[in-house]
Amino acid sequence: MLRRISFRRAGTMPLSLSAFMPGLTADAIAVLLGATLIGGLVRGFTGFGFAMVFMPLASVVLGPVAALGLIWFIDLPFALPIAARSARRAEWSEILPLLLTATLALPAGIWLLTWLDRATMRWILALLVLAAVALMASGWRYHGRPGVALSLGVGALSGLCNGMASIGGMPLAVFWLGAQRNDRHKTRANMQAFFGVSTLIGGAILWWKGILTPSGLAMAVPLFAIYGAGLWAGTHGFRLASEASFRRGAYLLIFLSALSSLPLWDGLLGR
Repeated sequence: MLRRISFRRAGTMPLSLSAFMPGLTADAIAVLLGATLIGGLVRGFTGFGFAMVFMPLASVVLGPVAALGLIWFIDLPFALPIAARSARRAEWSEILPLLLTATLALPAGIWLLTWLDRATMRWILALLVLAAVALMASGWRYHGRPGVALSLGVGALSGLCNGMASIGGMPLAVFWLGAQRNDRHKTRANMQAFFGVSTLIGGAILWWKGILTPSGLAMAVPLFAIYGAGLWAGTHGFRLASEASFRRGAYLLIFLSALSSLPLWDGLLGR
C-alpha cells in the first residue's frame, strides 16, 4: 500500500493526473513531477543520479518501499535503449564483476528496506546521498586500474544500496567518477550499460518480493514524458558542458535533493 503524506496547503490537480495518483494532494504530485524532471535532467547529463535525486523526495511523499517500485517503472523504458547504445563503448571487464556481486547483495538491501521503519530509512537514504556527494566533490581520486577485489566490493555495496533505495549508482559514481584514467564519456557508458542489465535483474527480484504493483505502474504513466524531457535536456547539456561543469552540476542537484528530503525539515514544511 502506498504511504501518503498530507501537506498543509493541499490544492487540486487536473483529473488527468489525479486519476493516476489517487489520494495524493496537489503538492505531493508536484513533488513527484519536480523530482522526476530534475532526476531525468541529472541522469541525461551524467549517466547516473536519477534515483539519487528522485528517491529522497519521492520517499517523503510515498514512503521508501512504494518509491522504490515507482522508480523502476519510470526508468525501465529508457534504461534499456540507453544501455544498448552504450554497450559497445563500455568496459565490460570492469562491469561484469560489479554486476555479479551487486546481484548477490540486492536481496539483502531489499530486506533492510522492508525491515526498517519509514523515518529511519529516510534518514539513511538522505545521509548516504549527502556523504557520497561530499566524497565526490572533495576531489578524491582513485589511481590505477581497479582490481577484482575492489570491483567485487563496490558491486556488493551497489547492490545493497540498490535494494534499499534504488541508489546503486551512488557507489559506482564514487568509484568511476573518481578514477582519473576514465573520461566522462567512458564513465557514462559504463554506468548506462551497468544500469541496463541491473534494471532487468532488479526488476525480477522486486516483482518476486511484491514491490512492483499495478498501482505503481499506473502512477508511473504520467511521469514517463516528464522523465523523457529531463533526459533529453540533460543529454544535450552534457554535450555542451565542460568537464568541470559536468561534475559540479551533478553534485549540486543531488545535494539539494537529499538536503531538502531530510526529516529534519518536516515540521517547518508541514509534511
